[in-house]
Amino acid sequence: MRRLPGVLAALLLPVVLGACGTETADGADGPPPAELRARAGESAIELIYVTEAPGFELAEQSVGVIGDDGFSAAYVSAATGGQIQLSVDRGKLDGAACPKPGEDPSGAGGTAVCERDGDLRYRATGTTHEYARAYDGHVVRVGADPKVVDRATLRRAAQQAHRADNEELDEVLPPSGPGAGAGGIGGGGMPERGDLPPVGDGAPRDEVGASG
Repeated sequence: MRRLPGVLAALLLPVVLGACGTETADGADGPPPAELRARAGESAIELIYVTEAPGFELAEQSVGVIGDDGFSAAYVSAATGGQIQLSVDRGKLDGAACPKPGEDPSGAGGTAVCERDGDLRYRATGTTHEYARAYDGHVVRVGADPKVVDRATLRRAAQQAHRADNEELDEVLPPSGPGAGAGGIGGGGMPERGDLPPVGDGAPRDEVGASG
């Protein structure tokens, strides 16, 4: 009877170690496997973000590279045709990115706005508006046409923007395998440009902040 605790401990130890190993290997926060990194192509894994907004869905054909290794994707509303452009690139936010008060660089005759909104920065002209948030070494932006996507919806998309986990990477990245193109994003399987809209005549977008 005195040896029973020791026997139980010996039997339980491999189970505990096995459980810990499984949690580390299969956890959602683990590093992306090589297959996902390959599908990311030219985009850096840490710059691939996703977001959510009511009524908007990811337009898979819009996924692309911006800058050297940034990431861009569009979310489209089937009901309204509205589009939210998500972009992530290296850099930082500074005051130089804002137009002078009252000036509208778009030439649309409106009034430019540039203000802080919590931990976000909001900018608007007569033709576009966007929310931006700075992180350590990169900036996440969500932008849209203010006539189609209101500020509240855009703000929610900005708040919901987050670095993609492994499951989300699998959903957003172009597929691998025969006929899927080579090299992942920017490698032939998907558009190289992240500023091309998923609807319309395919003309590049030229929004405030699109170049980072």
